[in-house]
Amino acid sequence: MKSPRLIRIISEKIADESHWLTRRKLAVIGSTLVVTIVLVSMFETARPPERLVHTETIRLLLPEEEIHGGAATFDYWDSVTVRSGQTLDAIFREQGFSIALLHRILALNGETRGLTRIRPGDVFDFRADGDGELSEMRYPIDESRYLLVRNLGGELSLDIQQREIVTEVAETQGVIDSSLFMAGKQAGLSDAMVMKLANIFRWDIDFVLDIREGDRFLLVYEKVYRDGKFLREGEILAATFINQGDRFQAVRFEHGDVAGYFAPDGRNMHKAFLRAPLNFSYISSNFNPRRMHPVLKRIRPHNGTDYYAPRGTPVYAAGDGTVTRAAYSAGNGHHVFIKHAGGIETKYLHFTQRMVKQGQKVKQGQTIGTVGSTGLATGPHLHYEFLVDGPHRNPRTVPLPKVEPLQGEALLAFRLASAPLLTQLSRLESASLYASRE
Repeated sequence: MKSPRLIRIISEKIADESHWLTRRKLAVIGSTLVVTIVLVSMFETARPPERLVHTETIRLLLPEEEIHGGAATFDYWDSVTVRSGQTLDAIFREQGFSIALLHRILALNGETRGLTRIRPGDVFDFRADGDGELSEMRYPIDESRYLLVRNLGGELSLDIQQREIVTEVAETQGVIDSSLFMAGKQAGLSDAMVMKLANIFRWDIDFVLDIREGDRFLLVYEKVYRDGKFLREGEILAATFINQGDRFQAVRFEHGDVAGYFAPDGRNMHKAFLRAPLNFSYISSNFNPRRMHPVLKRIRPHNGTDYYAPRGTPVYAAGDGTVTRAAYSAGNGHHVFIKHAGGIETKYLHFTQRMVKQGQKVKQGQTIGTVGSTGLATGPHLHYEFLVDGPHRNPRTVPLPKVEPLQGEALLAFRLASAPLLTQLSRLESASLYASRE
């Protein structure tokens, strides 16, 4: 330690009487240094002993990591979408997997043998090990299940893996300003869902001639999610359609052997006759007894409705009945007449081909022919007539026979089930009207 030598130098300076001022300054400095040295020594003596710190590194697995065979691997799949003309054999070759292994997989059971019948757009998921050999393969056998094949050291195993399916109840509404399909799209509905809506009310509304600007619809329906992602729309649980000021409502109901859509009073929406006997694109001419015939160029009654549709479009029987005529004539082309209960007869003209025979009994919705342009026709369309006890009636406006409502226990169950859905529709409509006034 250098402290004694420093103190000795300071003492010699102080003893030099020729430097009395220096002696006084050095005395003060020396005293300060002595005190500082003593204090530092005390702190060094009081310092606690150093603690030994043990360091250990812990590896945390990410949520998407899984343990396979003792090693951590990411849940990563190599997905392959089947192309037109592509086989599973070709997919295995492209992935660099053994064809012999593929044959062993196909021989596991009936489920795997079905893998040879793949279609364009199908998706196979693969996972390889560190050597590039196939370790796992999965294929969706339906929307809620995977067929999972594992290859562990050459040993194959098969498993059915469930996927998480969640159904939520949603609601939406729309106002028609150009077309029903456009209004449905703006309301977040697919075209398929719009067709479901139209099919519910097709016994009450002609969705081509009856629709007007300002008509509205409100829906309570299902949205289906798979593995946390939106998959598709489910069923329509309840719906309101306001057409030209008239309100139509329907609620989906199942009870024992009863299933379908019912009006709030318990009457089935399914009536004896369809308003339109096909899924049409548009109507080229309406019911008009004074209409100019497009081929003959003279006034000739048009006691029916012409539905334009692509050639070959299926045409359905409007109601249950018996075929009284299935033939060809110069004016009507290929045509079918059906006799129904209650003195009602329906006629269908200008088919490309007939699909029923005279005397055959048919059910509502059964295909009886396809749209064509045979006979006196300017293009492919269906001419449809509706007769009651002989005279022609407008099929769009003629009153249809009413159906009996649910009875007894079924009616009570329907009222209990429909009440909350009808309340939800009413609340949705009220909120819509309130928002439109702001």
